[in-house]
Amino acid sequence: MLGYLTMTSSTDPQLLALAQSFRTTLRHAVYLSRSMDGEAEITTTQMSTLSMAAEQPIRVSRVAANLGIRVPSATEQIIKLEQAGLVSRGQDPTDSRAVLVQLTERGRSAWEDASRLRNERVATLLAQLDDDDRARLAAALPVIEKLNHVV
Repeated sequence: MLGYLTMTSSTDPQLLALAQSFRTTLRHAVYLSRSMDGEAEITTTQMSTLSMAAEQPIRVSRVAANLGIRVPSATEQIIKLEQAGLVSRGQDPTDSRAVLVQLTERGRSAWEDASRLRNERVATLLAQLDDDDRARLAAALPVIEKLNHVV
C-alpha cells in the first residue's frame, strides 16, 4: 500500500522502538474505536467510506487504497451503502473508466448523526483524562496529522 512512499531502512534502535510503539498505539486506538462502535447502525468500515466521500466525491480505487483492500472488496462495500441509499455512484467526468462515490442527502444525514454519536463517546472517554493529559494529546494531534499527509 505504501508503494508511492520511498521506503528507507533505518537501523537506529530508538527510531525503530518509537515506530513499534507508535504502530502498537495506533492499532489499539483502532480496536478502541471499533469497540465503541459495536452497537452502531453504521459499521466502522462503512463510516470510513462515508467519511471519505463527505467532502467531495471520491474514486472507488482511492476508497480501496485508503481502506487497505482491493477494488472489488471496496466495490462490494460501496454497493451495500448504495443499496441503503447512503451513497450514489457515477462516472468520473475526467476518466470514463473510473467510478466516483458521493454521499446522498440521506447518507450525509446518517454520516453526521453517526459522527456526532462517535464524538460524544470519545468525549466521554477523554473526560476521564486530566487537563495535562488532554493538553499532551492535543499537542500530539498535529504531528500525527503531519504523518498522515506524508503517505
